[in-house]
Amino acid sequence: MLKRTTICLAIMVGIILSLQISKSALAAENPQVQQFATPTPGPDGRIIYTVKAQDTCLGISILTGVSVDFIRQTNHLGENCIVFEGQQLVIGIGGPTLPTATIAASPLPTSIIPTATPLTGNAQVCVALYLDINGDGLRQANTDEFDAYIADGTEPIIENGAVSLSSLTGTYSQTQKTLPGLDPVCFSDVPEGDYTVSAAVPDGYNPTTDLNYILKLKPGDLTYVSFGAQSNNRESADQGGQQKSPLLGVLGGILLIAGIGIGIYAFRLKK
Repeated sequence: MLKRTTICLAIMVGIILSLQISKSALAAENPQVQQFATPTPGPDGRIIYTVKAQDTCLGISILTGVSVDFIRQTNHLGENCIVFEGQQLVIGIGGPTLPTATIAASPLPTSIIPTATPLTGNAQVCVALYLDINGDGLRQANTDEFDAYIADGTEPIIENGAVSLSSLTGTYSQTQKTLPGLDPVCFSDVPEGDYTVSAAVPDGYNPTTDLNYILKLKPGDLTYVSFGAQSNNRESADQGGQQKSPLLGVLGGILLIAGIGIGIYAFRLKK
């Protein structure tokens, strides 16, 4: 009887120890997931992320939920999207922080079901009408031998072009002129809806991309649209040809007169 009791106790102790070991192993297998708290927008509305050691564009994209293309285009990074420690990257556009009004306490307890406040009127669209130097329909960003971004190497904005943003319902329509430099023209506080973005190139340029684009905007969206054009040199070439034509005519006339003179001289010699 004693032997049977001892065996039962040993089995129970073994089961308890096995459960403790399993719980410890499960706890060790659950690594802590790195979490990222979205920074508060600054006074200008930009949301900034400061690059840490060993950060990459892909890692920042996974951590913040912002696409690699958005990080690269918004911060004028090269094709390889190289970042360095301490660099400040724009990862979004929000509204400036506003103070919250203090609400007086109600004398009687009430049961209130909180409801989500919809965001309205805060989409933004930025449009670039750029000089498409190589005519490939893509805006280029040059880098140096260390793959660092060179702002002056970017294909520049064409001056005195026109870009327009219009809703398909006709409730919104804005047009702006393009300015020299590298920065696109931006439309702020655009209501939610479907829109047409279009561009008009100035005289002396031919478009290298479609000049109309349809997009759907939601509250909080930040959308970039690019249109390309090349300088039209045909007119100057035609002018150059017109300038050369009179000179060629004069030379032809001289040769013709010389030929006639030689013919008359040869005819007299035969006589």
